[in-house]
Amino acid sequence: MTGRPRAWAAFTLTPLAAICAAGAIALVGCGSAEPNEESSSAKLRVVAAENFWGSIAAQLGGEDAEVRSIIANPNTDPHSYEPTAADARAMAGARMTIVNGIGYDEWASHLLSADSDGGRVSLDVGNLLGMKAGDNPHQWYSPAHVRAVIERIVADYSKLRPADAGYFAQRQHAFEMVGLARYDALLRQIRARYAGVPVGYSESIFQPLGEALGLKLLTPYSFAKAIAEGTEVSAQDRQTVDRQASGHQIEVWVFNSQNVTPDVQRVNELARAAHIPIATVTETLSPASDSFQQWQVAELEGLQRALHRATGR
Repeated sequence: MTGRPRAWAAFTLTPLAAICAAGAIALVGCGSAEPNEESSSAKLRVVAAENFWGSIAAQLGGEDAEVRSIIANPNTDPHSYEPTAADARAMAGARMTIVNGIGYDEWASHLLSADSDGGRVSLDVGNLLGMKAGDNPHQWYSPAHVRAVIERIVADYSKLRPADAGYFAQRQHAFEMVGLARYDALLRQIRARYAGVPVGYSESIFQPLGEALGLKLLTPYSFAKAIAEGTEVSAQDRQTVDRQASGHQIEVWVFNSQNVTPDVQRVNELARAAHIPIATVTETLSPASDSFQQWQVAELEGLQRALHRATGR
């Protein structure tokens, strides 16, 4: 342990921590900060390429970490983001960086490769999960993979600050048992009640979550991948998805509200005309002030409502 006083015994002992803990330990806003040359050297400076991983990192780091997420604006496309000089400086000055990898945020990997620092810990989520180029990069929608990332972040924090390993273990336990409690409960409820329900989805973002929930994903993956990557949808995939909606072969339609292409808009209209309940997801935290778990819980609750309307269960 370090010599400075601690305020984590009950996870919410200080007034600031109590405010941050409200709403299932929504610490992301309190645990993150913009880069600041005057920041206390006692804190680990952490830079995440995207705020879905940054939110988790901030909550696990607590008072020991100063976390900045580069992609934090819901209107920013992480695939095509052009990093700034400030982003490069933030990455260069970080003790730990977190990138998604799997071809999702190559700009971040390029920044890191341009500034090699043997003392910096770099977490590439794709490498951690053993994934390769071409695999679905949206693994923050996989509950099992979120747990794997949590484990690695805590391990890396403990590597950088061995004396505070017990503190990070406490943060992890509180985050998993309290912060993610509602998230985990919804996953169990939806899986138990709606496994096997046929669902359509606009983007590959939803695939990891849909599979974890046991839903029957009818949309051709090539359609969802093309929408996510901004490439041309084949005529065959377009016809298949349109037929699934207009023919009520799907019970629920899920689309990414941050990327409503003409193809997605057309299927949205077909689903509404067929009285198919619609649920939405987003690629990054929306609103940006939400924590990872607040964001995911809101989406799961919306999906649960759509499934209930569709099936009456």
